[in-house]
Amino acid sequence: MSLTVSIEKRCGDFRLNVDISTGSGRSLALLGASGCGKSLTLKCIAGIERPGRGYIELDGRVLFDSGARVNLPPQKRRVGYLFQQYALFPNMTVAENIAACLRRMEKSRRRSRLEELLILLRLEGQRNLYPRQLSGGQQQRTALARILASEPQAILLDEPLSALDSFLKWQLEGELREALERFPGPVVWVTHDLGEARRNCRRVCVLDGGQSAPVTDLETLMRNPGTVAAARLSGFKNLVPVRPGGEPGTVEIPDWGLTLHCAAPWRAGVAALGLREVRPAEKGETDNVFPCQVLRVTEDLASLRAALRPEGALPGAPPLWMELPGGTPPAGLLRVRVSPADLLLLE
Repeated sequence: MSLTVSIEKRCGDFRLNVDISTGSGRSLALLGASGCGKSLTLKCIAGIERPGRGYIELDGRVLFDSGARVNLPPQKRRVGYLFQQYALFPNMTVAENIAACLRRMEKSRRRSRLEELLILLRLEGQRNLYPRQLSGGQQQRTALARILASEPQAILLDEPLSALDSFLKWQLEGELREALERFPGPVVWVTHDLGEARRNCRRVCVLDGGQSAPVTDLETLMRNPGTVAAARLSGFKNLVPVRPGGEPGTVEIPDWGLTLHCAAPWRAGVAALGLREVRPAEKGETDNVFPCQVLRVTEDLASLRAALRPEGALPGAPPLWMELPGGTPPAGLLRVRVSPADLLLLE
């Protein structure tokens, strides 16, 4: 079972252009900064918003096709949508919230299906409680039970953990992942948190300014993000403007006054350089070695993060960040090295 989405939509000056497919993998993360079009994409899949053109197909069923003038209403798409705030009916109990999506089922089957869902999501003891009486995890499981009651073929998660503190988020994420492992259809999980994506999804698609990048696996994204937006989401701390160097195989970083050797060949469309790893230079090393002034050092639980200023940097240039194992903080002038393979050319 797969979900294929190839759509365009204009909202004022904003243009959404998304081309994704879950393929054989059941879980796909839509990763991107706020305002990049992640939630709008989900709303188009669910039928809440109508794309300007394109098509959406779920398990061989066409949900939307602008050319063939097909646009199924939300209730016929069989797509479950878990909103950020869960959107439970406040005047209904847990059982009534779930039963609201069982009305199309034969009466003889409704009660047994309700009991199945209460057991599946561990809500038997809360069946007669109202949403205001539930914990965050119980609200989340109730919303998911209600979605499953509608027998969806796909589930869409719109940053379901974004409004939670770190402890509660960790707990609810585990409960949500456990519940979704039993779901056989595709799951699209919208997030701006790379760690959340890595823990819960097999594949990822980065959205930047409404434009989707090719779907890839998370290991590939971390190893070679390809774009500035993907690199930023992948955790890169050092992203600087770059231009080709005067010698083959070199690049210039004007902000830092550096010319470095780069393993990747220059290509059209490159706008920035990402530095994957910066480390203190060892004795005898000369390639891509340069002196930096240590500006400040921040201590973390098990590591140090140093802000450095390359010796030839322009006034106002961004610092060069280097992470070190815990110990004595560096000070003064420090020689650092970046491997040519750790310089990534980014579009």
